[in-house]
Amino acid sequence: MLTIRPIPRALVPVDSNAARRVSALNYDEFQGDAEIWEAIRSAPDSVLGVTMAHCAVDSPAAILPGDSESSLELAHRNFQRLNASPFTREAKRILYLYEIVDPRRPGVRQIGLGGLAPTAEIRTEDTPDGPIIRNEGVRPPKARGRARLIEATGAIIGTVNNAVPDDSGAFAAALERHADGAAPDFEAGGSGGTTHRIWLVAEPGAIARLQRLLAAEPEAYVADGNHRSAAAAMLGHESFLAVFFPADRMAISPYNRLVRLPRERDATTVDAALERSFEASPSGDEPLQPDATHVVGVYAAGRGWRRATPRSGVYDETDAAASIDHDIVQRTLFADLGIADAADDRLTFVGANRDAAWLAAEVDGGRADLAVTLPAVTMRQFIAVCRQRRMMPPKSTWFEPKIRSGLVMTLLDDV
Repeated sequence: MLTIRPIPRALVPVDSNAARRVSALNYDEFQGDAEIWEAIRSAPDSVLGVTMAHCAVDSPAAILPGDSESSLELAHRNFQRLNASPFTREAKRILYLYEIVDPRRPGVRQIGLGGLAPTAEIRTEDTPDGPIIRNEGVRPPKARGRARLIEATGAIIGTVNNAVPDDSGAFAAALERHADGAAPDFEAGGSGGTTHRIWLVAEPGAIARLQRLLAAEPEAYVADGNHRSAAAAMLGHESFLAVFFPADRMAISPYNRLVRLPRERDATTVDAALERSFEASPSGDEPLQPDATHVVGVYAAGRGWRRATPRSGVYDETDAAASIDHDIVQRTLFADLGIADAADDRLTFVGANRDAAWLAAEVDGGRADLAVTLPAVTMRQFIAVCRQRRMMPPKSTWFEPKIRSGLVMTLLDDV
């Protein structure tokens, strides 16, 4: 059984025009500080000036260390300005509906329920029966960075994206009926031509009905935001900001890798490592983004694209996590190249907002030695890992479209 609580004090845009100005991509959708700096310069009223305050400076040369005291002080000031701006207002004791319209998925209506989820319901060693299931390890330094931002601003800005089974379809149907009964309170455009719509729910009877709907779901799987929930728990907060979407309405896109080889490794080493664990063949010059499970693309300058498939016996088909291509590549190819740890900074994780052609250009430009493209994890694979109580390979699920930052924020004074 899942619990969702109304947000006592939410900070929201005053209307759709304000939502367009205030909301932003999440911090993990950017490829570096220079890109974030440009985004803030283009949208100076956006919440990005708070979540990535170290880049909210006059020039790229003035960018601050990401977790510095100066950056946190700037985040505090920028959030106070956002809170007092004519673009935001407080909404009290609300749940909300969040719908994402994606032109790339015609006919799929992704709609979910947002509010506060109890940190006590996250499944951990201390709460082994918790119905909110994490499927990715939490790195304490990263969670601590999110926690420090919460402390600096007195607000929870980052939202945790969760999938619920909704096997009967009743959850999605009820959310659709509610949304169809009124116009959204505000909406904003997002990447890929998406539209993000919010309905605020303050009427006590409607809140109770929505709470009962979610309580009928047996469990939820964290799709995006493990560190955001961990940050709230780290600070001792009883709740974190969350949205629950029906799993069959969500989409997972590819999550690829750029690789810088250890100094002693070269193209011959790569060939040998591929040969040990994969059947590989030339794929031509066209960028290769695999769309079938157990097909991997490998690009090196001067060698073009190769199509690789794991050899028999390389993975255990009964182990949901070990069967995912991201894990196979990490355990075999990368380990053979001297990069056994997925946290090694010679690996760069690149989400689906950058395509295979962009990855190849990074290699051709000398900024990486290899590009490795991987098929998107399927929702069936994702849920199987969760139900086996295993961990997903690091940076293997790029849920897209992502929840837009700044559309609903939680003010913590009275929580």
